[in-house]
Amino acid sequence: MKWNMNWDAFSFANPWLLALLALLPVIAMLQGRRGAAAAVKFSSLQVVERLGKPRRVRAGGILTTLLLASLASFIIGLARPQAGSVISHVEASGIDIMLALDVSRSMLAEDFTIGNERANRLSAVKQVTEKFIEGRPNDRIGIVAFAGRPYLVSPLTLDHDWLLKNLERIQIGLVEDGTAIGSAIASSANRLKDRKESKSKIIVLLTDGDNNAGKVTPVTAAEAARALDIKIYAICAGSRGYAPVPVQDMFGRLVYRDVLVQVDEAALKEVAKIGGGNFYRATDSQSLEQIFEEIDQLEKSTIEMSQTKEYRDLFPWFVGAGLVLLGLHLLLGQTIWRTLP
Repeated sequence: MKWNMNWDAFSFANPWLLALLALLPVIAMLQGRRGAAAAVKFSSLQVVERLGKPRRVRAGGILTTLLLASLASFIIGLARPQAGSVISHVEASGIDIMLALDVSRSMLAEDFTIGNERANRLSAVKQVTEKFIEGRPNDRIGIVAFAGRPYLVSPLTLDHDWLLKNLERIQIGLVEDGTAIGSAIASSANRLKDRKESKSKIIVLLTDGDNNAGKVTPVTAAEAARALDIKIYAICAGSRGYAPVPVQDMFGRLVYRDVLVQVDEAALKEVAKIGGGNFYRATDSQSLEQIFEEIDQLEKSTIEMSQTKEYRDLFPWFVGAGLVLLGLHLLLGQTIWRTLP
């Protein structure tokens, strides 16, 4: 469950009372025409004419402003302004996904592209996997990387920011070389087996080679995963036949050599069939991205959302401000700006 607080909700319980604010300009206009009451009466206007044209003093204008401001605060307070919070309750579907990513040396083959530049298979896989993770914010996702043996990159988590940081750290050469596909499936299944509350448990296996390491065969691992009600999607990445792999020559220079990468597609198809999923072949970046999009659609998360609104009355603040302004108006009018009777 996720909670989303929104303190921007603002409304009035009695908005029709705000129409009274239209009376304030009328009061101000009438007050300006009437002017202040005479403080001293003269039998002749000749003395007053020497003072110039009659006008309102600055003090009177300030006092009138304070009075109008207090009236405006009282009117807004009567309209009952309310600041609210919108609480969103999000119920996730409970889909758990383990990503098993091949990091053997053959993943250095540069037969993919990122933008318009050539990229190795691992870089392309990491880029597409990142988009896949970002598109599933309500699912628990974990990562197992494997070469000659599997190792845990991240357990199942909803903290996808942390997950993506660990995905970025994946590189080739952290464990001995090889392609232990069966062990990777077994390790991923082991991370999913205790998740009894999950609506669906999935392994997305991505490799470019044939199983040549580990003590568990891919078929055996797939059968064990099926017994745990875990679905498997198998993706074979890379072009068929030879692929350019960067190596250093005897002078330490980086050169490319075409290396034959053996892939047992039949075994991967069997793994996907046993696991109740699908087998895919990605020969370039575009097809790899389309495959992840298809898996995303096949295993769509369902989200239930409800909203609760809570409001807090703000009228005491406006009434209090009106009282302060009115008190200031009376205080100044009876002290420093007091007029003679």
